[in-house]
Amino acid sequence: MMLFRFILALAMAGGVVCVSRASEPIDIGSRLELMVDDYLIERFEGKAELRLHRPVEREVVFTCDKPWEGDWSGSVTFLQDGDAYRMYYAAANWSPRRTNHCYAESTDGVHWTRPELGLVEFDGSTKNNILNIPGEGKFVPFKDTNPDCKPEERYKALVALWDDPVTGLYGYTSADGIRWRRMRDQPLITKGQFDSQNVAFWDSARGRYVTYYRQCRGLDDSFTDVGPQLGIDDKGWVRDVLTCTSTDFLNWTEPQWLQYPGAPREQIYLNQIRTYYRAPHLFVGFPGRFVAGREIEKGLPATSHPAYQFANISETLFMTSRDGVHFKRWGEAFIRPGPRKERWIYGATFPQYGLLVTKAGTAATPGELSLYISDGGTWTQRGKASRFRRFTLGVDRFVSVNAPLRGGGFVTKPLVFQGTTLVMNFATSAAGSIRVEIQTPNGKPANGFALADCPEIFGDHIEQVVAWKSGSDVRHLAGKPIRLRFVLKDADLHAIRFAE
Repeated sequence: MMLFRFILALAMAGGVVCVSRASEPIDIGSRLELMVDDYLIERFEGKAELRLHRPVEREVVFTCDKPWEGDWSGSVTFLQDGDAYRMYYAAANWSPRRTNHCYAESTDGVHWTRPELGLVEFDGSTKNNILNIPGEGKFVPFKDTNPDCKPEERYKALVALWDDPVTGLYGYTSADGIRWRRMRDQPLITKGQFDSQNVAFWDSARGRYVTYYRQCRGLDDSFTDVGPQLGIDDKGWVRDVLTCTSTDFLNWTEPQWLQYPGAPREQIYLNQIRTYYRAPHLFVGFPGRFVAGREIEKGLPATSHPAYQFANISETLFMTSRDGVHFKRWGEAFIRPGPRKERWIYGATFPQYGLLVTKAGTAATPGELSLYISDGGTWTQRGKASRFRRFTLGVDRFVSVNAPLRGGGFVTKPLVFQGTTLVMNFATSAAGSIRVEIQTPNGKPANGFALADCPEIFGDHIEQVVAWKSGSDVRHLAGKPIRLRFVLKDADLHAIRFAE
C-alpha cells in the first residue's frame, strides 16, 4: 500500500510537470507587462508577494465656486488631449433643480481655467464655461482614437437622460470637444441604472468600443429597477457594473456583469475603468467602494446637503483586467479617506474619471500619473463649494512584486518575446537589489544568463536595461520559449518588457 501511494504521488507530480511543460508559452512580444496580477508568475520564492502601492496626496486643483456651479459639483472627466488637458464636470442646484455641464482646461493638469464659451445663458449672460449638454444626466466624454473615426465625430460621449423621450444612455458627438450634438433620437443603451459616471472609450488592442456603467445587482442577477432604495443590505442587492461592446458606437451588445474572482460582494458605486496607455491590453479601474451601513456618525447636521442626511462612507479601490470582464479587485483601499472627518462622509472620497500623465516634481523623474478625487465639500456643509484634489503615482507603479531584504523572488511561466534587451521598472533601497536569470523552459539557466552572471541591479528607474557579464543583448533568444527568474532584496519590481 505504501509503495502504491508513492508511485501514485510520483505519477501525479510527474503529470503536473508534464502539463506545465506542455502548455503553450505566453507570447508577450515586446509589450509592457505590469506586475498587477499573477498572469506571468508560475511561483513565488521566499518572502516575495504582490503589493499594492498607494498614490501620494497633493494639492486641491479646482474649487467650484462660480454662481452657475450650484450646490454640488462632481462627476468629473479628465482628458489628456495632446499637450492640453480637458476637464468636464457637472454643476447642480438642488432647489431649484438644475444641472449645468461645464468645461475647464489646463496646460499642466494642476492649474485649471474656465474659458468663456458663450454657448449657454446663465442669469442673462453667456460669459461662462457651460456646455450645450441638456438635462441632469451624467456626461462622460472621450477622445475617439479609432483610426476610422470621422473628424466631425472625434469626441464622443454617453449621456444618461431620463424620459427624453425614454430613459437610457444617449450618444453625443463633437468635432472640437466643446460643441455637442445628439447622434440619435433614441438611446443607445437602455438596460441599466445610469446614475453614476457611464464611461466609454475606444479599445485599440481589440478594435472595439467598450462601455462600463452602473446597475444594481440582485441575488438573481436580474436587470431590476430598484427605485429609490439605499441598498445597504449586502445580503440583498448591491451596486455593481455592467459592460458591453460595439464596433460602431451606435449598436451595442447585450450587457454582462463584471466578475471579480476571489473578491467579496461589495457596493461598487463607480467603476472609472480605462485601458492603460502604456499597456493597452490591460484595463485599469479605480472603483468607488460604497461602504453601506457603516457610518462615522448618525446623520449629518442641518447644514449638510439636503439629500444626504446620512453618513455612509466611501473610498477608492484599484482593479485590473486582461479581458475587460474578469477583474482582479484589491480589497485594500487604493486611496483612503484620511484624517479629515469631512472626507469620511458619503461620496467625499469618490474617484473622478481620469488618469493624466503630468510633469513630476523633480527633473530626474520623467513624469508621473495624476488622478483626482472629491475632497469633502458640499456633502458636509450646505453652500460649501465642491473641490477636487490631485493624487500622484509613479508611471506603471500601481502594484509590484515586493521582497524584503532577507530576499524573495519569482519564476515566470514559459514566455516568448521579441526584442533585443530586457527592460525593468523597479525601485530598491540603498542596500537592496534585483538580479535576473533567463532559463530554458525546463528551468535550467541559459548559457551566459545565469543568476551568477547578473551583477546586482539597484536604484530607482522606470526603464532600466538588464545586463549580464556578457552584455544586455538577448536577441538570439527571441522567439524561443524561456522563463525568467527574478531575485529581489528590499526591492519592488513594477513592470518588464523586451525592447526592440
